[in-house]
Amino acid sequence: MLLAAAPPVTDAPKDLDSQVVLQRYALALAAVAQPDVVVFNYAISQAGPNDIDERHTLYRRGLDVRDETLASDGVTLTRKVVRFERREDPYAIARVAPRTADYELLFLGTVKDGRHRDYVYQATPLIHASAAYVDRLTVDGITFLPRALHFHTAAGDATGTGEVDYARASKYWVPTLATAQANVGGKPARERITWSDYRFPVSLPASAFVPPKPLPHMTLPPI
Repeated sequence: MLLAAAPPVTDAPKDLDSQVVLQRYALALAAVAQPDVVVFNYAISQAGPNDIDERHTLYRRGLDVRDETLASDGVTLTRKVVRFERREDPYAIARVAPRTADYELLFLGTVKDGRHRDYVYQATPLIHASAAYVDRLTVDGITFLPRALHFHTAAGDATGTGEVDYARASKYWVPTLATAQANVGGKPARERITWSDYRFPVSLPASAFVPPKPLPHMTLPPI
């Protein structure tokens, strides 16, 4: 008696066509949410011409930024250093993710990510107008948002490569890790940034983004 053929495995997800993935990727980017208000911790370390090892808490409301340095070189500061700025989020996924209007995306293959697969593409900018550009894109196989962006950068006497990883926090898609290696003036340099403890309050007081007024200048009476 002939043995019956084993039934096909039906619970293993099938790889999607690479163009279908790009279509879903474009739709996911168009719909990605950007928080109006966010608070998070980040740590940055640099080794090279300038050595840095710091921990920060950052508060953002739109373009308004309050950046508090909590520790430096492994020492917790008794008085935190506070910097106020107005600037765009340089890591916002809607801002940095490559789009098909600006990049040619060539499918390279898939990589295992837990119980699903992510999709990897070579990214080639159609116009080299920027000193920094993405050269490889990994698309998350569930959300179809960028899981990782590998980039190349060049400015002055510095050239380097790096990668930024993203993940979900609440309903948002946020950076979790960035690493970079560079050559600066003929010398090697490395940088690592980690983000953690994301919070998305409904609002923050306006006073959080206003530098304190300096104390009145005191003068001694004439002798």
